[in-house]
Amino acid sequence: MAQILTLDDAKKSLAGHLADRGAAIHAKYGPHVGWAELQKILQDKECCRYPVEILFSGAALEDGEFAHPVAKSDDPNDGYVMHVHPFFATEPAAVPALVLYQLVLVNYGDFASPEDAETFGAAVLGIDPEAYYDQLCEMADMVSTGIATMEPQAAGHEHDHGGGCGGGCSCGG
Repeated sequence: MAQILTLDDAKKSLAGHLADRGAAIHAKYGPHVGWAELQKILQDKECCRYPVEILFSGAALEDGEFAHPVAKSDDPNDGYVMHVHPFFATEPAAVPALVLYQLVLVNYGDFASPEDAETFGAAVLGIDPEAYYDQLCEMADMVSTGIATMEPQAAGHEHDHGGGCGGGCSCGG
């Protein structure tokens, strides 16, 4: 007789899958995942299902969001623009944590929860999920106001310092 799986079963399965995928990415690109490693992860189809380009821009962010992916078209194969708060253009060491959290939306869509994003990001970075959560909350607090006045900037360029995590983070930012 076939077993009937519930939505809760699917969510638990995704959480386990994300922890495993994150650990595999950490093994491949770690032990330190910085800006250069993030670029490789975003180019690796085993890590990132669709093309992702980083843009330091607050245009697609709500107040308190630090990053958010925006599809280039209705076809996900056309890729995404990962809008990262301009504040972080001069903080490249922080960008991987922000992007990895949002990468779950690119790869798994709205089915993935904030907790799933935390599990994945922590595993990729090789850190405790609670420490990752605290790091995200701290970065969200850094950009809690003023994004509407920030100009877009391509990745790799400096920007003057001007958020929440976006994507429904449970940090309350």
